[in-house]
Amino acid sequence: MGRYSLRFRASVAKDLRAIPKQDLRRILNRIERLADDPRPSGCEKLSGEEKYRVRQGVYRILYEIADSELIVTVVKVAHRRHAYRGR
Repeated sequence: MGRYSLRFRASVAKDLRAIPKQDLRRILNRIERLADDPRPSGCEKLSGEEKYRVRQGVYRILYEIADSELIVTVVKVAHRRHAYRGR
């Protein structure tokens, strides 16, 4: 299996601006690792949707996987309290 390319929805830039820099480095590192393994241990498929989520501290990274095209699209990054609202 090849390396997946990463894509971000435009709204993710706004999500990332609100996160403290110390946490932001960890989150971006976690997103980068999704390119090598889009379904790491600890990831969960969201019920009723074709999205997955991984946890990074108190933050959640929601993303979609296109296996046929080898693309991981990050949909949302948010605090766990707000991650699942308004999907």
